[in-house]
Amino acid sequence: MLSQDPPVLACPFDFSDALDFDPALAELASNGPVSRIRLPYGETGAWLVTSFAGVRQVTCDARFSRAAIVGRDYPRMTPEPIVSPESVNVADPPQATRLRQAAAVAFTRDRVAAMRPAVDRAVADLLTDMAASGPPADLVTRLAVPLPHLTICELLAVPEADRDELRDHTMRLLSTAPDARQGATKAQLRSYFAELVLLRRRAPGPDLLSAMIAAAVPDGQEPLSDDELAVLAVTLILSGNDTATCQISNIAYLLLTRQEERAALAREPARVPAALEELLRYIPFRKGVGIPRVALEDTEVEGTLIRAGDYVHVSYLAANRDPAVFPDPHALDLDRPTHPHMTFGWGGHHCVAAPLARAELDAAITGLLTRFPGLRLAIAPEDVRWDTETIRRFPLTLPVTW
Repeated sequence: MLSQDPPVLACPFDFSDALDFDPALAELASNGPVSRIRLPYGETGAWLVTSFAGVRQVTCDARFSRAAIVGRDYPRMTPEPIVSPESVNVADPPQATRLRQAAAVAFTRDRVAAMRPAVDRAVADLLTDMAASGPPADLVTRLAVPLPHLTICELLAVPEADRDELRDHTMRLLSTAPDARQGATKAQLRSYFAELVLLRRRAPGPDLLSAMIAAAVPDGQEPLSDDELAVLAVTLILSGNDTATCQISNIAYLLLTRQEERAALAREPARVPAALEELLRYIPFRKGVGIPRVALEDTEVEGTLIRAGDYVHVSYLAANRDPAVFPDPHALDLDRPTHPHMTFGWGGHHCVAAPLARAELDAAITGLLTRFPGLRLAIAPEDVRWDTETIRRFPLTLPVTW
């Protein structure tokens, strides 16, 4: 029997206490796999799916459309929508397939493997600079912020003089605080990359934009337009400054406050890639939810009837803590048997840049463990200050010594 509509619960999802799991989200998940919520911004309530099976269904079922949110004041965490209407993040197949295929040319296994030496060199250079400056040092500004931004800017061949401004723009778009500049900032980013696309059409190079311009498209479909390429570049630079940036400092904090796990990885650095999957599953690197979908027809999810036209959010964070999939899910277990997690999304909107993020995380954490065996926090864990103004979870600073 299908369940009746539950009461609508106000969900600010503003919890930001270190890396503790949001108790409000945990309670929602424990009360059932599908809840009814209201977010800080947007026109109406939405369904929230928290179970692994339910999230997998919604993200893989064509009856739930991201494209259908375009032009609507959909329920969300930020004052302004982060993504542009033309973004791959709000497209459905076949348009999404066309855009993702162009982006994916940069993140094939072979291309990421070829990029890995450059990532390792960037990590080595950043850590050498940190060592030369001497302790104490802030891992956020010394490693977590510059590495992913440097990597994606190198991929896109962004001139060095422009990189700091682009970083400021991306931080503003990820903010949950009301800011009248967000709309203008998104337009500035789009305009910037529109000009860069024109330059690459005139003079192609070995960069990602040139590769996307030359990328093959599915039979019978048009090549990507300049505007589509510009929006895709904006999406990539936002993504490049999201997961990896947060998780470098989050993982470092976790290992610096859990000596047993840190010591085990320091003794056997070869375990880092597998351990990263459990760390990625465990760490709640963002708050609340992302981009919703709209039900195109009445559909049942985990025993709940979702009606045509309803908004549906999924929680990858809650799915990563589903006890039906991950026994003792609130425990960090670096020896946990491998099982796919949802930190990089699922289904048609799984992050195409996930292989690059994994390479960056592996290089950064392995570099820290081997270069600074005596690394430790320079302040008490409770004195670390955490971000409270964006949709992400990360320490604003992470002072360390050695």
